Amino acid sequence: MIKVVRHARARRYVLRLGPDGGLRLTVPRRASVEAGLKFVAGQGQWIERERARMAERAQPWIDGTEIWWRGERVTLRFSAGGREILCGDQAIPFTQSPSHPFTQSSESSQGFLFAPPDLRPGVEAHLRTVATRELPPLCLEFARAHNVTVTRVFVRNQRARWGACSFTGTITLNWRLLQMPPWVRDYIILHELMHRRQPNHSVRYWREVASVCPAWRAAEAWIRANGRTIL
Repeated sequence: MIKVVRHARARRYVLRLGPDGGLRLTVPRRASVEAGLKFVAGQGQWIERERARMAERAQPWIDGTEIWWRGERVTLRFSAGGREILCGDQAIPFTQSPSHPFTQSSESSQGFLFAPPDLRPGVEAHLRTVATRELPPLCLEFARAHNVTVTRVFVRNQRARWGACSFTGTITLNWRLLQMPPWVRDYIILHELMHRRQPNHSVRYWREVASVCPAWRAAEAWIRANGRTIL
């Protein structure tokens, strides 16, 4: 099923996959819906990849799962006493009984089946807290260094974008920036800050970005290669 939505500010066709697996096509105000549906018809491989990625995202994080953290692939492990989850440089309290770090998932005629607990909710909540503590001061530090005015900085749990800059000077950052290498994280922050100088993606805007982040192309390449494994 494809839901077609017209958007007055859209400049191109945008296809998104919803949590339920349905497709949403955004059509520019004066563009053809028929041409938009032809665009969707040519996105079969992308749709399959996105659905596979969503299925992978739905998988639980357990002891031994690898995730991105500060630009490295780290393995989630229980501490020796089972009271903490180790994630790179983070030791995250594990609230379930350490003497029985497994939860009953179902019962069958053969007896009880047990599954390891899903560590994702607790780990993500902890890492988001770290991001909320670290990202706003870093953003404000960059703003001062480059003489950019910022009114507020928020850290959000977003699934479709890394950051945003409003016309009032509010910067919104995805907590998952801390899963990236620091230099890529810094690029995203600077990317949003430069929208305070140029509220667009014009040639002038990219000149501003290059002036504060010469390695922006390499950062974009890293995001293209790895970003979807984080979001």
